[in-house]
Amino acid sequence: MRFANLWRWDGKVTRKTYAIVGTVGFAIKRVIDLLVASHFLHRADEQIFGVSLTFFNYWAPLGRGARLTQLSESEMKFMATMLLIAVPFIWIGLSMTVRRLRDAGQPIWLAVFFFIPLVNILFFLTLCLLPARERPQTAEAAPWPRVRSLDGIIPRSELGSAILSIVIATAIGLCCVLWGAQTIGAYGWSLFVALPFCLGLFSVLLYSYHAPRSLWTCFNVSLLPVGILGVVLIAVAIEGLICILMAAPLALGLAALGGALGYFIQANYWSAKNSAAILSIVLLITPASFGLERFANLQPPTYAVRTSIDVEAPPEVVWQQVVAFAQIPPPSEMLFRAGLAYPIRAEITGHGVGAVRHCIFSTGAFVEPIEVWTEPRLLRFSVTSSPAPLNELTPYGHIEPRHLHGYFVSEEGQFLLTPLPQGGTRLEGTTWYSNAMWPAAYWHVWSDYIIHRIHLRVLAHIREEATKSRASSGS
Repeated sequence: MRFANLWRWDGKVTRKTYAIVGTVGFAIKRVIDLLVASHFLHRADEQIFGVSLTFFNYWAPLGRGARLTQLSESEMKFMATMLLIAVPFIWIGLSMTVRRLRDAGQPIWLAVFFFIPLVNILFFLTLCLLPARERPQTAEAAPWPRVRSLDGIIPRSELGSAILSIVIATAIGLCCVLWGAQTIGAYGWSLFVALPFCLGLFSVLLYSYHAPRSLWTCFNVSLLPVGILGVVLIAVAIEGLICILMAAPLALGLAALGGALGYFIQANYWSAKNSAAILSIVLLITPASFGLERFANLQPPTYAVRTSIDVEAPPEVVWQQVVAFAQIPPPSEMLFRAGLAYPIRAEITGHGVGAVRHCIFSTGAFVEPIEVWTEPRLLRFSVTSSPAPLNELTPYGHIEPRHLHGYFVSEEGQFLLTPLPQGGTRLEGTTWYSNAMWPAAYWHVWSDYIIHRIHLRVLAHIREEATKSRASSGS
């Protein structure tokens, strides 16, 4: 085994060579990791940021409580260094695993177990023991392991295989949603990114099990499971129409991307039959990603939404409406009529700092203790209690998805009044909030838009009432 051969993907390696390379590679990696840790700590021990570098800490080098969104500069440098060092070892380990599987006559898709913590140890030991065995090259390259029972179950007709792949992919998606969102409450990357992508990829590869398929039909088969899953979630009272529609652009786009990848994998297999395509990772990556996301304990960032409006009334008059405003007429906007929470009125108990403001919404009341009272310029408050952000649009009257509580959190708000020439006032409302649904950049667009519409409803009402008050007083 020459050094240059370690990086190759073609050919085979014996179990002896595989065992030696794996053991020596692990030992070298271990020494390098300890040297990196001692460099960051400036002392030669097995501690890094208070966490022992034990054998099992390879999967949690910063400890179980580490938060990826709140890493210090030293932790970020340490993680980046460890990742760069790991890349060549991952390459060698995966290439050697593929060649050992080929030598043992096993399907190359089994290489997915190389990436699964703890399981990969047993996988390595198994490959060290399996004897050499001849296997047809076409079987090695198959997107699926060629199992006789599957040959009989999966229809050979294009329509039959399409229907089966869509049904199975939808069922897998429903199980993942029930486990990930309903059980562990992970409304994040796993649910909105990994799941639709994997469903699109899975359905296309299952659809093309017996024969090559066209690009157009692959796209259709990749999109339908995600669309049907959305309908099923509404039908079984797990989600409402509003949330499904908001998630649809992201989910369908990723499903199409997964379908495109599936098309190129199956096209390569049926045209050349000489390169490995790993499908089984689709069945493992989604449930695994839910666990990893839960383990990572990502902390949502805080966003600020500012909306301003000009009022033809002095700050003193506008201030009275800001502190507590009367009933707002029912909304005409389809956004609020569909179920999104909208403000109705505001009440206040007390005066000055320490007073408690209650902003009544269609779903309940925001409790807002006053923190800054600078009359008639600035009213700032925290939010200690908030209602659900919406009433789901559902045929079942009322449902309570887990994401309605504790995911969208309003943290604080303020009203800023700035005098304008000719006695007017520029009224600016600001809300600081966090949203624990990922990807944050995607849901940030939706939540900012909704909050902006809520601001406009309140500010427009304050402008109308302040203008009436000014006219009635003759000022």
